Amino acid sequence: MSNEPEVIIDKRDGLGLITLNRPKAINALNHPMALAITDALRAWAEDDEVRTVVVTGAGERGLCAGGDIVAIHADARTGTAGADSPTGVFWRDEYVLNALIGRYPKPYVAIMDGIVMGGGVGLSGHGSHRVVTERSKIGMPEVGIGFVPDVGGTYLLSRAPGEIGTHVALTTARMGAGDAIAAGFADYYVPSEHIPALLETLRTETAEVAIAKFATEAPESELLAQRDWIDACYGADTVAEIVTRLQASDAPEAAKAVADLLAKSPVALKVTLRSLRAARDLPSLEAVLDEEYRVSIASLRSHDLVEGIRAQVIDKDRNPQWRPATLAEVTDAQVAAYFAELGDKELGLAASEAQQ
Repeated sequence: MSNEPEVIIDKRDGLGLITLNRPKAINALNHPMALAITDALRAWAEDDEVRTVVVTGAGERGLCAGGDIVAIHADARTGTAGADSPTGVFWRDEYVLNALIGRYPKPYVAIMDGIVMGGGVGLSGHGSHRVVTERSKIGMPEVGIGFVPDVGGTYLLSRAPGEIGTHVALTTARMGAGDAIAAGFADYYVPSEHIPALLETLRTETAEVAIAKFATEAPESELLAQRDWIDACYGADTVAEIVTRLQASDAPEAAKAVADLLAKSPVALKVTLRSLRAARDLPSLEAVLDEEYRVSIASLRSHDLVEGIRAQVIDKDRNPQWRPATLAEVTDAQVAAYFAELGDKELGLAASEAQQ
């Protein structure tokens, strides 16, 4: 059993250094880690000794594979878990952290090397300086476990060019470096061999100057090159119509996309599309996080979240039995229930921001 902390917080040479330190779990984020990061960021915001914040992940596999979904599964299995459950409280604190990152007053450099999924996007995608490498694999895989993109993911996805974000969300497509920059999830491309030198240079230079020394032209975005069929198919108002358009498309990539989509939770697909369309019209990251929190708490009580985690992570049979089993069986009322207000359990970030 390692005695090392799960997140290493360090301050030196003008840098606030945050290292996610669960390499065997690809640095999956849990509640104590989220609280430790929040405390550090709040302290450093007023600390003149900290010029720049840098976030990295231990090991070679990635920055962060997402949240600790085994713990979420244990909570969700009760069927009664809500905003006051361990997972509900974790998500509340995690989303507060996401909002803090989005408005952080100092340069926030996220090294998005390797796998960056779900909660990892929440830790990096709202930062001011987001660095990807040739090893980056970035995505929001939530619908594959009967969940819905959160941690501000629908904010980023809904603001990607055209319907790229809709495609990524509904199929759980992975983005490489070029795609991530094109979609607005990242800013700079630095080959992984130069990351150590970049981190060293950040000790003596500003974020802009240090990154400029190592950033090179990113690979071309495959998703941008496919925007014609992506926009034509995913611009529909319903998931059923998206499926129809994908099936009718001449693009060879559309056939894979529709197969990927139809393997996902039907109710999660419909809720996700509504979340994306709503996020596109909401004015701020805080407002989007408020709505995502409602959806997440509703998901925590759903059959499909428990079943999706069981099939993908617990039993690993990769054969989830979704309920309802088809898109046609998912009613408008079932979708609307995910967006019900939470009364005194609301996240309330947008209201807090307005008062400041």
